[in-house]
Amino acid sequence: MSFVLSSRSVERLSGVHPMLQRVVHSAILDTKVDFAVLEGRRSLVRQQELFRAGASQTLRSRHLSGHAVDLGAWVSGGIRWDWPLYHKIAAAMCMAAKEHQVDLHWGGHWNSFPDGPHFELSWQGYPL
Repeated sequence: MSFVLSSRSVERLSGVHPMLQRVVHSAILDTKVDFAVLEGRRSLVRQQELFRAGASQTLRSRHLSGHAVDLGAWVSGGIRWDWPLYHKIAAAMCMAAKEHQVDLHWGGHWNSFPDGPHFELSWQGYPL
């Protein structure tokens, strides 16, 4: 089964680095779990809100520059947060990144604050 990005997801990719957009568009075609783009580029005000709420551990987020996206597993008409779903989305994202030769990092691999929905371009390959 092949999925497609909703118009809302495409809209949320506005301002995201073109290479990361390319990876997301490729990954949706090969993923085993449908997903939606929850957030792409975000404002400093939004980042500060997330930081204060404990939903982010940094004010230097790659979202601020459009170098990160948060993807949500879309199952039965809603977002699900079950970790196994995010491993499947990550597999599709990593495969698409490799195909497009993009250095991509998955937040699910972080030790101090694992973040399954988060994907970002590397600082080394894509500096500000």
